[in-house]
Amino acid sequence: MAKKIEAGKATKIKCAFCNGTGKDPFELLSPMSICQVCLGRGKVSVTPPTTKCAFCNGTGIYPDKRLTCTVCGGKGVVTMPKDAKICTICKGTGQASDGLPCLNCHGKGVV
Repeated sequence: MAKKIEAGKATKIKCAFCNGTGKDPFELLSPMSICQVCLGRGKVSVTPPTTKCAFCNGTGIYPDKRLTCTVCGGKGVVTMPKDAKICTICKGTGQASDGLPCLNCHGKGVV
């Protein structure tokens, strides 16, 4: 049975950046390097309600780079406003026409 998550109460989820392994997915410093997002724990704290990060598509990785997503901080999810609506500027993609995070929704895809 799925655990019920209360809105506003922090909960732990699998780290999107390292996919829960606790290791740096790109092994930039060494194959033994720990994940910079979860600090090697494999889990991160988030405060519901959350939605998948539109900018990185929930991967926690900045699109086409070997960097942590600047929108979700590598968690793969973003906290969603209570009465969230799809961003009319980026149409929910989180990206501006230049490939950077949308300035209207800050890359979340919702406002």
